[in-house]
Amino acid sequence: MKCPRCDADNDKVIDSRAAFDGAAIRRRRECLACGHRYSTFEEILPDDVRVVKRDGTREKFSRAKLERGIRKACVKRPVADEQISALVSSVVRALGGDGEVTSERLGEMVMERLLPLDEVACVRFASVYRSFSDIDQFTSAIAEMAKNGKPPADKAGMEKDEQDNG
Repeated sequence: MKCPRCDADNDKVIDSRAAFDGAAIRRRRECLACGHRYSTFEEILPDDVRVVKRDGTREKFSRAKLERGIRKACVKRPVADEQISALVSSVVRALGGDGEVTSERLGEMVMERLLPLDEVACVRFASVYRSFSDIDQFTSAIAEMAKNGKPPADKAGMEKDEQDNG
C-alpha cells in the first residue's frame, strides 16, 4: 500500500478486524517513512460477474462504478460513508461469484437497500437508473413509495413483461 500522505510504499499493519458483518477486513496501517496512520479495507470481489445492460451488451461488474452511482444519489443527504460502503458490500455479497446479472436486477438490489437509508436518495437513484424523462415519472415514483413502502416498480419493464405475456 502507498501512503496517502507521502506516497511511500513501506508500511506495517497495526490492527486488523472484521468489517461489514464479516464480509471485509479493516486494516489499520502505519507508514514507516512518515508515521502517518490510515485504514484500508479488503474484501472478496466477484471475479466473473457480468452485467447485462438493457441493450443486451455485457460488461464486467465494477464495484467502483456501482459505488459512484450510489454516492451521487446520496449527495447532501444524511447517509454516512460507512452506510454506503455497507450497502455496496451487501450487493456484492448478494451477487455471489460467477454468472450474470441484469442491470435491472442490480438496480433493484440497490434500491431495496437504499430506501431504508434515505427515501430521497432512493428516488434520485431510481431517476437515473430508470431514466426518468419528466416530472410525472418522479411524482408517480414518489407516490408509489409512499403507498407501498417499497422502491418504485420499473413501469417500462412491467409493461414489456405484460406485452410479452399477453
